[in-house]
Amino acid sequence: MSDLKLKWLGHASWKITTDDKVIYVDPYQGEYDEEADIILASHSHQDHFDPKKVKLIRGEKTVVIAPSDVASKVNYPVKSLKPNEEATFGKVTIKAVEAYNYKRFRSPGNPFHPKGFGVGYLIKTEGKVVYHAGDTDFIPEMKDLKGLDLVLVPSGGTYTMDNAEAAQAVIAMHPKITIPMHIWDTNPGEFKRMVESESDIKVSVLRPGETFEL
Repeated sequence: MSDLKLKWLGHASWKITTDDKVIYVDPYQGEYDEEADIILASHSHQDHFDPKKVKLIRGEKTVVIAPSDVASKVNYPVKSLKPNEEATFGKVTIKAVEAYNYKRFRSPGNPFHPKGFGVGYLIKTEGKVVYHAGDTDFIPEMKDLKGLDLVLVPSGGTYTMDNAEAAQAVIAMHPKITIPMHIWDTNPGEFKRMVESESDIKVSVLRPGETFEL
């Protein structure tokens, strides 16, 4: 049985458990019933960092990792990692990578997620590498990500990649497995069909509350 389990809480929210760590990513949707060792936030938007949910799982020893603008909004320590910076906590290494929009704008020249606003995370543990992409388009930096076991990819469009773009991104990165997230009301089955028809990558489509063992 795997020591690495990922529970999709909904939207971009995940609970990741290893043999000795509990990690929450982008706390917003779902149940928050266990104290966290590490909390990761890709950016400060409410649907990726809900202070009420963080309060439920943050203990005295919890490490909160988030971009610097999150740190300015809370009254507890936050560790910020810029793209390509990493930090290790026991058997878990967290590395920040780029995440941004260059083709999706709230107004002309004003992207929903400008470069430097948020990040994605590589979570390295149990001999595996999990990539949580955050809110992003299919950006050139993704093509440099190698050796990924699992990619958690936004595919809902509007603010992030849509199904077709997410499929292209995943095929370019070529992980062993991918799971779509941040899907809104789109059909993740379409993403699954696109990826599996053009690659040997396994696509797992979860419902909120379901767990995947890696």
